[in-house]
Amino acid sequence: MSIEADALATTSTLLEGGAIMLGTALVFVTLFRKLGLGATLGYIVGGILIGPQLLNLVGDPEQLASISEIGIALLLFLVGLELQPSRLWRLRKDIFGLGLAQVVLCGLALSLFIYLALGISLEASLAIGLPLGLSSTAQVLPMLRADRELNTPQGERAFSILLFQDLAIVPMITIIAAMSRVPVDPTAPGGWTLALYTVGAIGTLWLAGRFVISPLFRLIGRMGGRELFVVAGLFAVMGSAALMHLLGLSVALGAFVAGVMLADSPYRHELEGDVEPFRSILLGLFFLSVGMLLDLGAIAAAPLTVFGLALAVIAIKALIIALLARTFGNNWPRSIRLGLLLSQAGEFGFVLFAQAATALLIFPEAASLFGAVVTLSMAATPFLMRLTDWLERQEELSAEGLTGPENSPDSSVIVVGYGRFGQTPAQMLMAKSIPLTLVDTDAEMIEVAQRFGVKVYFGDGMRVDILRLAGAETAKAILFCNDKESGLTRAGLKRVLEAFPQAAVLVRAYDRIHLISFDGLDLAFAQREMFESAVKMGRAALEILGIDAEEIDRVDFEYRLRDCERLERQSETGDVRAGLEQSFAPDRTLPEKS
Repeated sequence: MSIEADALATTSTLLEGGAIMLGTALVFVTLFRKLGLGATLGYIVGGILIGPQLLNLVGDPEQLASISEIGIALLLFLVGLELQPSRLWRLRKDIFGLGLAQVVLCGLALSLFIYLALGISLEASLAIGLPLGLSSTAQVLPMLRADRELNTPQGERAFSILLFQDLAIVPMITIIAAMSRVPVDPTAPGGWTLALYTVGAIGTLWLAGRFVISPLFRLIGRMGGRELFVVAGLFAVMGSAALMHLLGLSVALGAFVAGVMLADSPYRHELEGDVEPFRSILLGLFFLSVGMLLDLGAIAAAPLTVFGLALAVIAIKALIIALLARTFGNNWPRSIRLGLLLSQAGEFGFVLFAQAATALLIFPEAASLFGAVVTLSMAATPFLMRLTDWLERQEELSAEGLTGPENSPDSSVIVVGYGRFGQTPAQMLMAKSIPLTLVDTDAEMIEVAQRFGVKVYFGDGMRVDILRLAGAETAKAILFCNDKESGLTRAGLKRVLEAFPQAAVLVRAYDRIHLISFDGLDLAFAQREMFESAVKMGRAALEILGIDAEEIDRVDFEYRLRDCERLERQSETGDVRAGLEQSFAPDRTLPEKS
């Protein structure tokens, strides 16, 4: 009976804790996004409020942190899905050149600063300084994806550094173990053993992805079971992470390798859509736990010390990374932005500080104090990014003589992209005197439009903050007429739909694959850009060849019907060959009318 009572009590605690955390996240993330400060800071502040230091509404935040670290693994898996092995090979110089230099120089510089500033032992300084040299993968990568910078040269540089930092966790664990003042455990693997484990595990995951996981997804695609995609996607992540955890290696690195192995899969978009909700929830819980674990007592006991250390970490890392980026070919504005983007300390600092305390290199109080430093540095990042965004924007506008959307009048419609496609719906709206704001990033096109008497504002319409400046919070409709290359992605549209739920969102898709990637989004309209013009050409060709008008209408209707059915089946299965028998071919013609 006591066992049943304990089980009921545990269930009740989990339900209450889960409801409190999700409710807190809902309130604070909504508020902070509304203020333009990003979701991460909202999660951290919410965690501080409900944590043991203040309201103490949720028990055992450390257990929550260990569970929610799966969110980091899912994040790295999704990043891996976007990176083909050939692209990783192309980034090898940034990964092992810039990444190595950043980890070594930042780690040693911070260790020296702590040694001189606090007067502690050299071993303790290294045990603290080296982890502080790592940045927050869990914070930076979502920011890069949200701003569509992950696939740009700047984003690739940042990603290369973060990837090498994940690789550097193994040697850092080895260094702390080598300096340990606790008697050596003869059963624990040595540094070289861990390195061999890493290489062996990556090779095993590569073979499993190529010969097990990819064939499995092809089988599931033919079966057409969407729920199996969710199970298989989570299995790929959890299995890879579990193997790395079993070997005492980076869980996030294992998930990343699994994603890279599936990057060439035709089911990549389906996997991304299935795993994304789990990633978002678990990563949010991770940042909630970061706030809950923040030791407010350590800050209250020495506020100037904690804030001063956090400021020093940000300044030292930003300076070194900016200089390194400039050395590797970045211009100064991009170098400074990269330095500020990676200036915070990362989530692996909590793990390494705990290990250093266990190894008797630092006191537990020092681990708490520097945990607070890590959290404060992470909380500062959104503010630093807003500052660099504003500076870059002012520089772009002044250099090009352009006007930003913050100067646009109130309007009911925003049209993103005023190129060959966007001009048509925009002019149709103008025909009915509907007030609209035109936004584009092509300075040359904006100048041409100006000569024809049309005002187009300069800005990236896929960014929520730019849309907010253009008046999206009161707009009735947002038309995305930009092309695929400008970042018109499912993730970008999802952010817009969440930020401006009152606006109807209309989208121009590049092709059927691009259109399928939007499946499940609450779009008011989505159409392939060449569909109608291609159908009209087909009709014209049939007319020239002597087919009567009634039969042309029948072909038109049947083609549209079959194409729609194919799209539905492709969306359901994730297989681009699904419904192939519905398409016309030399041996699959339209039956004669009876």
